[in-house]
Formats: sequence, structure tokens, C-alpha cells
Amino acid sequence: MNKENSQLIGQLLVSADLINQEQLESGLRHQKKNGGFICTALVKLGFAPEIEVFNLLSRQLNIPYIRLKEKRIDPEVVKKVPAKFAIHYKIIPLEFKDKTLKIAISDPLDIHTLDDIKLLLGVEIEAVLATETEILSLIRKCYGVGADTLESIVAKESSTKKLEVSGSKVEKIEEMAEDASIIKFVNQIIREAIKDRATDIHLEPFQKELRTRYRIDGVLYDINIPETIRYFHSAIVSRVKIMANLDIAEHRLPQDGRIKINVNSNELDLRVSVLPTAFGEAVHIRILSPQFFLELRKLGLLPEDLEIIAEVIKKPHGIIFVSGPTGSGKSTTLYACLEKINSSGIKIITIEDPIEYQLRGINQVQVIPAIGFSFAGALRHMLRHDPDVMMVGEVRDFETAEIAIRSALTGHLVFSTLHTNDAAGSVTRLLEMGIEPFLVSSSLVCLVAQRLVRLICPKCKKPDKSRKDIISQIRGSLDFDTKQAQISEGEGCQECRFTGFKGRTGIYEILRISQPIRELVLKGTSSQQIKQQAVSEGMRTLRHDGLRKVISGLTTYTEVMRVTQEDE
Repeated sequence: MNKENSQLIGQLLVSADLINQEQLESGLRHQKKNGGFICTALVKLGFAPEIEVFNLLSRQLNIPYIRLKEKRIDPEVVKKVPAKFAIHYKIIPLEFKDKTLKIAISDPLDIHTLDDIKLLLGVEIEAVLATETEILSLIRKCYGVGADTLESIVAKESSTKKLEVSGSKVEKIEEMAEDASIIKFVNQIIREAIKDRATDIHLEPFQKELRTRYRIDGVLYDINIPETIRYFHSAIVSRVKIMANLDIAEHRLPQDGRIKINVNSNELDLRVSVLPTAFGEAVHIRILSPQFFLELRKLGLLPEDLEIIAEVIKKPHGIIFVSGPTGSGKSTTLYACLEKINSSGIKIITIEDPIEYQLRGINQVQVIPAIGFSFAGALRHMLRHDPDVMMVGEVRDFETAEIAIRSALTGHLVFSTLHTNDAAGSVTRLLEMGIEPFLVSSSLVCLVAQRLVRLICPKCKKPDKSRKDIISQIRGSLDFDTKQAQISEGEGCQECRFTGFKGRTGIYEILRISQPIRELVLKGTSSQQIKQQAVSEGMRTLRHDGLRKVISGLTTYTEVMRVTQEDE
């Protein structure tokens, strides 16, 4: 867009009191440096609301302004404009009728672009106005992640006859893995996953497709990617292997590796796992971002629970177990506990498989089962390094459990995890491993069970009037006044991918080992009896803690029911 047009639109906004002259000058400098449309620059700088700016443009220039947030476009119309054109010109086709293509644009005065599009596509063009944010979002939705890159690869490979349209193989895989387009495409998949707050990326080959999914807030979602991705499966896997320093020639055995990347000045760790399947190698990438964790107060613990945790992690010796299924946030909780007590006066050593986050000032050890360096073996060596606090990533067998518990009895504070459904179940699990009841009873300090529940999206959060019955159902089971209860739900918006949820928080069951509970453990009583005793002493169950968050308006009743078992 030329300088005169930018000045013209800028003055329209100044005259309408949407911005002042100083803001216009800043916007023009930003546009000169970064390119693009002046209105987009002003919105990015926070000088004016996007919708008000485009409403004004629509009235002044007599161009219809439309919202694209929930717009559904016929796939046949999408095919009229190649992905590379849509992305380059930041346009989206909306409708094709009477040999005229209606497109949405964000820069109504860029006549040259409209002429170029008309010439390239060979049809008449009717332009309507939409915000750049909504256009780019709809481009991604309609064309898929990396569509323009895949188009370029297909065109290039087809021209050199390297692409086998009848199958999923590509010649010269190693050479293609280093191709700039493949590198760009893999980077796009990772970048979009981070943008969507995904914790995991799954690339799964099947007979006629390469399925791509992101796990967001604990739930897997299919990602829209052009079908042609299946032709480049081997090249994409090889590219990921190169990034993770894995053997690209090995296709028969599983491989694990790590990738370090910088995104917006933040260093992220990507944990990569490659698994051979019937139709090729599946790739799983776990995205680890330490900046979001490591603070107990941010994990969703209620104030009274924070006090309990803060007290027990300062004990001079004993063992603390955190339990729950895979992906319930156990490691995050343990890291936060270690970060809380970490100081120059305490020596902390951890044994992990794998090391998920690098903690400053803490000695972290990676077990390597392939060479016989197990949790039990690492624990024995750890004790020779005079630790005050130890963390064992997971207690999986009798030997590891016994060494950890005996360490807790000889003056060390030990943290570890177990896979059990509730806090009291940790006792039963240890006894089933063969640990003597007197050792379990003497060493335990605290047992924590946890789950993760999705938070209601703040952008589309609204009162849930249809669930008023919940308050009456749970009034008797909660230990605080429910008159101020806020039963809420998420309506679904673009911000939360129309799920109604954005982000997660923890729900907890914290069982402190009192003298009556020690006596029950010593007798080898059932976990249910131990749980009943803990509840009588004031412990909140997982469901109880979840319901507290429901009537606080943080999550929904359905979500809590999804992740907790029925209380017996």
C-alpha cells in the first residue's frame, strides 16, 4: 500500500477520534518497518479496536464489512484460489457466482493486488472487507497448516517426477529431509502447535493418510493439513530425526531424542519419540515449556492445601508420593515442590526417565535402562553423594520402593510418584510390591492424588442457568456456603477453538499421615478404610476439590465428573 493511501486512511481514523495524530505517526513508522496495511499496524500497536476501525472503513469507502469467525466456505470455492495466493495476498475466497469470485480482503485501497488476483485467476473479482486476523484464521482453517509449503513441494517434485502419486514413498528421502520446503513445513507444524498451546504433536501413518493431531488441554484434536502430506511422510520423519539427532537410516526400532528450539525468545524442549508401525514410523513430539510451571501457587491448590504442602515439604525426612494417571501433572507438582525448597543450603538430586525440565542448582540424573542404569541403581549411587532431598521419577518395582523408603527412614526427604487412582491407593500399591507395612507406616509423610481439569474459556464464559440443580445436589457435601456459587460454562469461541475451555488446573486429594492412619497402615487395612479415616480428619477427595472449583466458576460439573471416579 502506498504512502498516500496510508495517510488518507490514517486521517479518516483521526477525524473519527479513533486515534490521535501521534498514534498515526507511530503506526506509519511501524508500517514502513514491517510492511502491511496501516489499519493492521494500528491495531497491533493497540491504538484502536479492530472492529471499530473496519466498521469505519466500510462506511467511508462503501465496501461491505463482514465477520468471518463462524463463516463456512464451500470447499469447491476454496479450490478456486491456490493456497500460496491466499497466504501471499492475505485474501480468502467466499463465494463464486455468475463468473464472479467474492473475496475478503483487509486492505481495500490496494488496487494493484486486486488487479493481480483478477489476472492470475482469470475471473471477475468482488471484494468485501474483513480483518486480517479473521482472514488468516480462516485461511488456516480452509487450507490447513502449511498448505502453501506443500503446494510448492508438490509442484517441484511433480516437475522432476520424484513424487509417486500412487503411494506414499518419495525418492531420495535423506535429500528431501534437508530440502528448504520440508524444513519450513516441519517448522510450521511445530510453530502452530505452540501457538495453539498444544502439549503434544502426533503424526500417525495409516494406509491412505498421515493423520496429524495436537493435544490441547488434555484432549486430542485433528489438525487440518492437506491430504498431500502423506506423500512426504518419510521425508517429514527424517527431518524430525535430524533435528533430534536420531539415526535416519534406522526404521525398524523405536528411537527417542530431544530438540531445543527458541520461540519468541523462550527456549523450549521438544521430546521426540519415533515408533515403527504397520504403515511406517509414527512420531510423537512432547512440547515442554518450563516457564508455565514451577510455582505451587499456580497449580490450582486451594489456600489451605498450599499451607499443608508448604509444611510437609519442609520436613527433614520421610517420603511424599504424588499419584495419578499418565498426564495428570504429577511431575509438574514435584518440580514445583523442589523449586520451593531449593536453596544453597540444601543438596537436591533427582533420578528421572526422562529429565523433563532443567532445574537450576539441582543435580538431575537420567536413567538409561539399556545399559543397566536403572532407578534402583541410580538411587544407591545417589546416597553416596550426601543429598538432603531426593526425587525418584517413579517407583515401579520392589527394589526401587525399598531403597527409597529406607532412604526416607535414614534422614532424607524423598519425593516420588505412583500410578494409583487416589491417595490412599498408594499404600495398597506399596504393600502389593512387597514392602513391609512397618516400613510404609514409618516412612510416609504425605500422599497426594491429582487430576487436571479444563478451565472455562474466559472469553466466552457465561452463567449456566440450566445447571442450577447442581447447587442443590452438592450443597450438603461442601464445607462452605454455596449461596455465592457461580455455575458457569463456555459458550465456545474462536479463542478456545469452540470447545468452551481454555487452559487447565489441578484438583487435589491430600492425605496427611496422622497417627491413626499410621496404625491402619501398620495393620495392613484396605485403602478404603484409610480413605474414610482421612476424610473424617478433614481430607477433601478429588471430587470434593473439583466441586469447589465448579461452584467457583472455574470449571464445569461435567468436566469434574469426566476426570474423577465415583466416590464409594
